[in-house]
Amino acid sequence: MIKNIINKPNILTVVLICLLFSSCQTKVGETKKAETDDTKNPTEKPNILWLVTEDMGAYIPPFGDLTVPTPNLTRLANEGVIYPNVYSTSGVCAPSRAAIATGMYPTSIGANHMRVNSYTEVTGLPAYEAVPPSDVKMISELLRMNGYYCSNNYKEDYQFKAPETAWDESSPYAHWRNRNDNQPFYAVFNFTDTHESGLFEPYGFRHIENRHYKAGDTNYKWKSGNMTEEETPVHLPKDTKFKIPPYLPDNEVVRRDMWKLYNNIAEMDKQVGAILKQLEDDGLLENTIIFFYGDHGGPLPRGKRLIYDSGLNTPMIIRFPKKMNAGTKDDQLISFVDFAPTLLSLTGKDPLPYMQGQAFLGNYKSRNSRNYIHGAADRFDEVTDVIRAVRDKQFKYIRNYRPEQGYYLPLSYREQIPTMKELLSLRDEEKLNDIQMQWFRNSKPEEELFDCLADPHELNNLANNPAYSQKIQELRTEMDRWLEDIKDTPSMPERELIKKLWNGNENQPVTTSPKIQYSQGKIAITCETQGASIGYKIKNSDGTYPKTWSVYSQPLSLSETSQILVNAHRIGYKPSKTEEILLKNFKN
Repeated sequence: MIKNIINKPNILTVVLICLLFSSCQTKVGETKKAETDDTKNPTEKPNILWLVTEDMGAYIPPFGDLTVPTPNLTRLANEGVIYPNVYSTSGVCAPSRAAIATGMYPTSIGANHMRVNSYTEVTGLPAYEAVPPSDVKMISELLRMNGYYCSNNYKEDYQFKAPETAWDESSPYAHWRNRNDNQPFYAVFNFTDTHESGLFEPYGFRHIENRHYKAGDTNYKWKSGNMTEEETPVHLPKDTKFKIPPYLPDNEVVRRDMWKLYNNIAEMDKQVGAILKQLEDDGLLENTIIFFYGDHGGPLPRGKRLIYDSGLNTPMIIRFPKKMNAGTKDDQLISFVDFAPTLLSLTGKDPLPYMQGQAFLGNYKSRNSRNYIHGAADRFDEVTDVIRAVRDKQFKYIRNYRPEQGYYLPLSYREQIPTMKELLSLRDEEKLNDIQMQWFRNSKPEEELFDCLADPHELNNLANNPAYSQKIQELRTEMDRWLEDIKDTPSMPERELIKKLWNGNENQPVTTSPKIQYSQGKIAITCETQGASIGYKIKNSDGTYPKTWSVYSQPLSLSETSQILVNAHRIGYKPSKTEEILLKNFKN
């Protein structure tokens, strides 16, 4: 529970807030006095723990929804800062995760179409990957180069294959506990129970979710597939009353999906608690910055994939060491493109020039808060639309590039949700009301404007209201500026986009093989493909290679008896072949 009195922080807290974790909080509760720890150097690199759930709107008590208790997330919020104005760049996971991984808008790197390497039989397009500029690296690789142990457990889904150098480990067993002693870590844990598929029938959790309770134990084996409904954990009475959004019918089918949604959240919260307990048991809580957020908005129809707040807005909580700024709310606008520069800033590095976001925390926090966030919707699986959006703290402007198309498009994956089937059935029976029918209109306006504070479900289009002419012109101008700035051409056909990404070639480009120079006990590795990440492994004395690829950055001192593996990979290109080299046989 958030309290109402603010205590005066001590000097150490003030220094840390100003120098490392500064942000613009609005006080909404008590900030407890941080305990001084003279044994801890506040300038040391903080650990970063990311707790990422899927398809997550503001359905939890810290953000005002009391439907289901979430004791672990509520504790995290009471000890941390809540951020209600965080927005994904797309209403679906892979484009949004591309933005997080690179600090670039998906529409600027060819990551905007969901499932770039799938649905080829339906689209007639070749499988491809997003291709960022040559200097772009995944944020995890940048942190590795800064000494961090980077683990991902275990979903990736970036619209491109991650280079071998991206992670120290990325698997269902990945954990900070596998790092070297005293090495700072960036550990990501993904929770998939809240995913849209958790609403499908037959309903049941996936057994693999139990991995979060096992702390990366490589001896633990789980069953494959989903649990039966009888095996599935139940955290919420099935007769619970739910607040149904006005664009969905209030009937038994929808209420059952709402029960599933909240029950899944409660199970996710329990899994979050297991990870947090592991952190506390390891004595790492007070030198770790903990982030919790969703990969975009909620899973229900007219939420996920859409560019309304129901698809883009996700709750975020950050707990800082020593509970700094505990019980406060930060109202600033934050985009997913801001995450990568913020991670660099928190770990003592200046955000890189190519990053299109801005740091909202840390030593290199941007001097100016955001005035706008931006979003896009293009192809989702087998159906395509072209929509762009810009939002300030109150208003959202939407530009529809295919107004002749309706909003609803028949996407087969989504139609596995019982609520979606129910909507289609009631539509065909002409039993939906005017609000519920909005999504099923045969066409849409070229422009839309919504007052998101007065109209949070974005149902009342103000674009043609003269009273808002100044606001819509402001947001039109901002959208035009953004499109030009990131070189987004919304109406470019996807086939032309692929050709552009591949430099006019018919096939995906391939990273050239690394070149080796060995002289006077030093090995230098280069790659002719500009921007390629180079990885290497040095064979151990027992004849085995390490599990993890090291990131090559400078010549290595090795004896001529050494044996190494080398690999090169530019994001969006096919990786080079991995080569094994015995230095004593190597001749320049």
